[in-house]
Amino acid sequence: MSDIEREVRACAERAQDAAADLAPLSRAVKDEALLAMADALTAEAESIVRANTEDVERARAGGVSEAMIDRLTLTADRVGAIADAVRAIADLPDPVGEVVRGTVLPNGLELRQIRVPLGVVGIIYEGRPNVTADAAALCLKSGNAALLRGSSSAYSSNTRIVEVLRGALAKAGLPLDAVQLVPGSGRDSAQALMRARGLVDVLIPRGGGSLIQTVVRESTVPVIETGEGNCHVYVDSAADLDMALAITVNSKTQRLSTCNTAETLLVHADVAEAFLPRAIAALRELGVTLHGDDRARAFDDAVVPATEEDWSTEYLSADLAVKVVDSLDDAVAHIRRYSTSHTEAIVTDSQSAARRFVSRVDSAAVMVNASTRFTDGGEFGFGAEIGISNQKLHARGPMGLPEMTSTKYVVTGEGHLR
Repeated sequence: MSDIEREVRACAERAQDAAADLAPLSRAVKDEALLAMADALTAEAESIVRANTEDVERARAGGVSEAMIDRLTLTADRVGAIADAVRAIADLPDPVGEVVRGTVLPNGLELRQIRVPLGVVGIIYEGRPNVTADAAALCLKSGNAALLRGSSSAYSSNTRIVEVLRGALAKAGLPLDAVQLVPGSGRDSAQALMRARGLVDVLIPRGGGSLIQTVVRESTVPVIETGEGNCHVYVDSAADLDMALAITVNSKTQRLSTCNTAETLLVHADVAEAFLPRAIAALRELGVTLHGDDRARAFDDAVVPATEEDWSTEYLSADLAVKVVDSLDDAVAHIRRYSTSHTEAIVTDSQSAARRFVSRVDSAAVMVNASTRFTDGGEFGFGAEIGISNQKLHARGPMGLPEMTSTKYVVTGEGHLR
């Protein structure tokens, strides 16, 4: 066993002890700690931004794209927003102890299924230091200990944020090891966390497709897949074209670097001539490069030829794939082939078309006449989220507090024997 693996496992062991102490805490105690964490983030905003500047300067020197630098960058206002998100989590109901179902069995036994913390939650994530505070707060509120493994690109920011959060925990009288930054910034520390089965209860990767698939392939710890979003907007033959244009532009350009940003536009052939020239012009004016099939390119020479790779790419940039389809079923077939099962949208005035699309598209979120950008824990009213799951086991869609719990059965009898 390497030195770094020993260090990571020691962290996980300390997290297990902290999780055992967190599990029985009342909502009041946890909320007091969360508010202390939020206040500490606000008070230390200047030092956090200073640490973040080191990360941003390294990223720029390394030629990192502006979209990724935007994800990495913290300002005083952004730190304030992170603190507000922690306060919002304190305001949310505590899921721990909630009775999911209960009954009295015919033999008189009282049966209750209640929510309990997962235990030790490891999070491996890229670039975005706001995840550090969000994940720590969500884990604390749901009674879990957090093992945080951010990317090396945000190492200075994450280190300072965790120092601030642990200081707040100490003042609140909670175990410091409820929030830990996994030691090391190289691949070996991430691998050690992935191999800590028996010490870490669940691992949640947040980032691009490469990171997520690496964790899924290499982890011996159970994994909840999140994040990768090859999202589609389908403009139906019965669409209101003004609405369709607004939704397309918002889905693609409201923020380029998020997993719920649209990456492919599908347009029914019956409205392509009326819709695509307007859409191409509006998107191009906003700096978007369109990658289209031959039918889409026929409307504008500026549309570059789409390759097979374009249909399956999560760009996270000012690029959008465009295809003309002959029917709703053709649109659904395309989505089934290339989607990452995150978010798909239909724009239509036909209730039957909307029902058919919703029933046949198998993604975590399906939008009808709304932007893909709404797939978000905050927008859904869940508060901050740990990520957006596009798998089917345990949790699917934005993962808020209830998704950070498991359940156990409590059976109460009066000397019952079988």
